[in-house]
Amino acid sequence: QVQLVESGGGLVQAGGSLRLSCAASGRTFNNNNMGWFRQAPGKEREFVAAITWTGSTNYADPVKGRFTISRDNAKNTVYLQMNSLKPEDTAVYYCKLTTISHVYWGQGTQVTVSS
Repeated sequence: QVQLVESGGGLVQAGGSLRLSCAASGRTFNNNNMGWFRQAPGKEREFVAAITWTGSTNYADPVKGRFTISRDNAKNTVYLQMNSLKPEDTAVYYCKLTTISHVYWGQGTQVTVSS
């Protein structure tokens, strides 16, 4: 079993920054992929960013150039540095871990950007 615990969310003004963390514990296995999704009120959960075990990254268009995903494999932790935040970035942010056979989700952390 794998547990994912997100942290770092909060309230920030537009233009500000936040850094989210997601720590994985349990049988995480090597060669997993990790990523971030978000869900705003009344909307579907959407992809934000992903990173492979070897560090290849992928971003959704709305966050390109503003968000940076990174990981520390020794700590089984993935990070999301969010800069130049906009009110439309307001959402619950979820961490996702994908192994060869399973998909795991964290409980989510709220990010609120005020205008």
